[in-house]
Amino acid sequence: MSRLISRFVQYGNNELELMDFFADKIEKNIVKNDKIYSLSAQYPSARWFERKIRDDFGLVIESCYDKRRLIHHESFPKVYPMRKEFNLFSKLNFDYFEPYDYEKISGSGVFNVSVGPIHAGIIEPGHFHFSQAGEQILHLEVRHFYKYRAVEKMCEGKKIEDIEKIVARISGNESIAYQIGLSNIKYQSKELHQSLEHKLQNAILLEFERLAHHFADIGFIPNDAGFSPALAVGSRYSEDVRRVLKKLTNSRFGFDIIDKELNLFEKKEFILDFLSYLEREINWFEEWIIDIPSLWDRLDSTGILNKKEAIRYGCVGVVARASGIDNDTRSDDNFYTENGFTSCLRYKGDVASRFLVRIDEIKNSLFIIKNMILKLKKTISCNNLALSKDGEYFSLVESSIGEIFMYVKIENSIISRFYVRDPSFINWQALHLMMHNDIIADFPLINKSCDLSYAGNDL
Repeated sequence: MSRLISRFVQYGNNELELMDFFADKIEKNIVKNDKIYSLSAQYPSARWFERKIRDDFGLVIESCYDKRRLIHHESFPKVYPMRKEFNLFSKLNFDYFEPYDYEKISGSGVFNVSVGPIHAGIIEPGHFHFSQAGEQILHLEVRHFYKYRAVEKMCEGKKIEDIEKIVARISGNESIAYQIGLSNIKYQSKELHQSLEHKLQNAILLEFERLAHHFADIGFIPNDAGFSPALAVGSRYSEDVRRVLKKLTNSRFGFDIIDKELNLFEKKEFILDFLSYLEREINWFEEWIIDIPSLWDRLDSTGILNKKEAIRYGCVGVVARASGIDNDTRSDDNFYTENGFTSCLRYKGDVASRFLVRIDEIKNSLFIIKNMILKLKKTISCNNLALSKDGEYFSLVESSIGEIFMYVKIENSIISRFYVRDPSFINWQALHLMMHNDIIADFPLINKSCDLSYAGNDL
């Protein structure tokens, strides 16, 4: 635990510090009259946490410079839905309206551009507000949370087994990672032991999910730089992985597959042949894509996030590792390191680095899966009959986007509180830092190089 906490402090990730800070203040009776004290001056990415706390619970954040709503939009009733007294039958005032004041830069020749929340493509709702001087981006504000699915509230009052389908659908590209996070908490709360086969199967599925997402990204990123052939090739590889997932699990996106008896060990030869095919293809793809100078003219030195700022904002996942920060959750797990995991780092923090990290991670995931599949001996068996013991539990899982943090509080064997922090909740806040000195035409490319989840925020 001390190693884990030191890593959070070193890289600026906030969850444990925020929890410890607020818990300490409550225990010492310093939080009074629904007031707590801001951490956003020290940790900029704490700002969204604090705004979410205020929207959910109505707590006043003292000395917080940003007092705007986050997940409650202009016409959302003035209620605090995560308070225990709130329920579906609470009386709501739908005449309430609170204007939202976007961050803007003013000056001669400066104008504002709004993109979204409804987009021409198939992406989910999200608003991007630019301050521009000609083509140059001066500032970007990201505003999401348009659907507010009430995931956290839905999970309250249920047993862990009853929320598995909900958790699996929080964010499609990270479905397996979310399921593993809940599985880890389930095993903790029931004081059950995970067998080696259980760990191997979960990890293999997680790496398959990483492959599917990364292959799609290495196609889409060049496409947003005007090189569409890469999209055709990357999409084909991603589709290949999805079809294999369907054969292995009966679900293209891995819905509802964790802790299930899948008999992966009986399909070793099929999986190994498929891994060999992907290994040949990624080696060919890398050799092909590296030798396109016009593409790298767009990717190099575009959308730079330097290491200092990435640390200050507590960035995670590919975004952090492309800026030289070694914060992959798998690095702290001997189980992963013993099976061939190596942290894939680049150091320029630009679109090119985020693209190359994904290629490196694809190669490493193929190596990890190969090592793990050879160790499988039998079908896993899952004993889920025990009741969850009361307590607070958390889990960290490295999804294809980055580190997922999940927290569950159990009282009387049912969920009293449920919370997840998608890696996108952190990295979206740092996106504006990548826009300085770039033009608005580069925004889709920079945004796609991070490929963050909209749904992961919209709990």
